[in-house]
Amino acid sequence: MLAAVGSLATAFWAAFHARTLLLGAVAFLFFADFFKRQRPKNYPPGPWPLPLFGNFFHVDFENSHVAVQLLVKKYGNILSLDFGNLSSVLITGLPLIKEVLSNTDQYFVNRPLTPLRARIFGKNGLIMSNGQIWKEQRRFTLTTLRNFGLGRKSLEERIQEEAYHLIEAIKEENGQPFNPHFKINNAVSNIICSITFGERFEYHNAQFQELLKLLDEVTCLEASKCCQLYNIFPWIMKFLPGPHQTVFSNWDKLKLFVSREVEKHKKDWNPDESRDFIDAYLKEIEKYTGKNASSFYEENLICSTLDLFFAGTETTSTTLRWGLLYLALYPEVQEKVHAEIDRVLGPWQQPSMAARESMPYTNAVIHEVQRMGNIIPLNVPREVVADTTLAGYYLPKGTMILTNLTALHKDPTEWATPDTFNPEHFLENGQFKKREAFLPFSMGKRACLGEQLAKSELFIFFTSLAQKFTFKPPDNEKLSLKFRMGLTVSPVSHRICAIPRE
Repeated sequence: MLAAVGSLATAFWAAFHARTLLLGAVAFLFFADFFKRQRPKNYPPGPWPLPLFGNFFHVDFENSHVAVQLLVKKYGNILSLDFGNLSSVLITGLPLIKEVLSNTDQYFVNRPLTPLRARIFGKNGLIMSNGQIWKEQRRFTLTTLRNFGLGRKSLEERIQEEAYHLIEAIKEENGQPFNPHFKINNAVSNIICSITFGERFEYHNAQFQELLKLLDEVTCLEASKCCQLYNIFPWIMKFLPGPHQTVFSNWDKLKLFVSREVEKHKKDWNPDESRDFIDAYLKEIEKYTGKNASSFYEENLICSTLDLFFAGTETTSTTLRWGLLYLALYPEVQEKVHAEIDRVLGPWQQPSMAARESMPYTNAVIHEVQRMGNIIPLNVPREVVADTTLAGYYLPKGTMILTNLTALHKDPTEWATPDTFNPEHFLENGQFKKREAFLPFSMGKRACLGEQLAKSELFIFFTSLAQKFTFKPPDNEKLSLKFRMGLTVSPVSHRICAIPRE
């Protein structure tokens, strides 16, 4: 009996002891994090961060770009927000944004490497790489894009040809309601695919449709709460199920697709005749084989190709989807676009970049779609390279910098009707007017390297579609401007009617 009581007491004490140790460890972590989180002198103001979580609960991740505007009103144009161990600062207002993005001392040129991105790409690729890797990859990619037609008639003809295929695919809907999402994705993606893989994919290609769906899913999920929690607690979250595991799985499948494309290229590769980006990159790998400190290796080829595939698909196609939605919701704007197209191009002449100068209203509509669509609302983040100051505030090395494009593109001091779709924002005396406070492609050394391609695609695709169709809401269905928050801000799933104009 005494032995049994003793065993019970021992077990109770062991359990109590273990629980005490656990609680003590948690308390220690909270206090250690609390004292570590003491803000340095002259650090930007912001809501006080909680231990471990930081300001995670101050942000609505379904509506983050809108929610932070309330914090800007309270704390000012330089606002600090912490997420776990990641300190970030949100910059608002054109003068400060220009100072950050065009900083000649390059204090803000780096990208922050979050645990999520580190798990997916490491330090590779074009978008999130830094230092010598970024410089070499960007320089090579810009040169290669030019070699394959960027800024030339040949690439413009490729876009025109793809616009024709998209129009034919939409005609098959016979004016009935349809979801334009993946038709537009496929068309836009085919342009970058023709450069990277040397081929385009039919709209009924099941494998390619699956890849586009994988890409769309990661675009949506990477901004989710679960993925942000992974950035705060990667050592715990990597063992737990959730959307972050889907993100990893999807990126692995996308990597496998590119890897297979690379292997296909190797089989009939001729180093003297590069057919596409992959061929050119394989030649660069061969050139640097055996040399130290080269950033040209196969894993970087896969990551850089995926960056091009993502950036060359998602941003332009999302903008075009917003564009068709705005045409359907603002029929008076659509009528003016139709009138200009009919006057300048007529029903049969293919839209071209040369015609853009004669079509200021259509050009203004496209720019207003970009302003209102606001697809990358806080820009792609930067990171402070070395301790520095901005507007008198101290910014330690490693601080993540977010530039508030949402506030910039809705600034009432810059735009006459900031919350209303109004193409007149980009017109003056009937002519197209550039606006300094319009930065959908960012600016400075890390501005979007595909800006020229995207502008060509937006004009030719948008004008081609408006030339051939009138876009309307389906009968008994109401279109809205509700959005889906992800890495980009995209329209919620919807159907639209494309009525042929011929």
